[in-house]
Amino acid sequence: MDMSQPEKPLAVLLVDDHLIVRRGLASLIGDEPDLTVVAEAGSGEEAIALASQHRPDVIVLDLRLRDMSGIEVAETLRGHKILMLSSFMQEEDVRRVFDAGIRGYLSKDKDSAELLKAIRAVGRGDRYLPPEISLLLAKSEHSSHLTARELEILKLVAQGKANKEIGELLTLSENTVKNHVKSILAKLNAKDRTHAVTEALKRGLFQLGRG
Repeated sequence: MDMSQPEKPLAVLLVDDHLIVRRGLASLIGDEPDLTVVAEAGSGEEAIALASQHRPDVIVLDLRLRDMSGIEVAETLRGHKILMLSSFMQEEDVRRVFDAGIRGYLSKDKDSAELLKAIRAVGRGDRYLPPEISLLLAKSEHSSHLTARELEILKLVAQGKANKEIGELLTLSENTVKNHVKSILAKLNAKDRTHAVTEALKRGLFQLGRG
């Protein structure tokens, strides 16, 4: 006689600021014996509170919420298994999404079977990326790759050196250094020099105090 206990259904937290969308997702998931919706959130703040309360196995999270972005929610809930849903994702969103630790992404125009497949994959701890997002991610990773010269310059920026000083140290014109800095900001999607250094440290491109 098999006395083993049946597997516990994956607990899902739904986060979307459109009630009709949430109810539709809840109805779909509720029909699956291996999945259960433990809570629904209509805002980022509510999602963060409910995630702490219920500790769901999977969070199905809309990219764009009214009070904060799904990326901000994901950064706060880092460590949770999150499947991001969106009508579309721009190329600049891709890197931020996966830097936030999100395990999967699915476009809202996909059918219900693929959504359920994605939820189960993320619940197992796998990554779930449609081919088009894999391509965007690869493109983003390639475009954000700093050259050896750019990395050298960024390390000097991190030391607080101005373009003129950097140019003197590396035997480059100030204008050349300025152009390199512009390229660095673009590749790291940074708004200024300090932000660029912060992003580089976050990505492990270098560590302060080391070569």
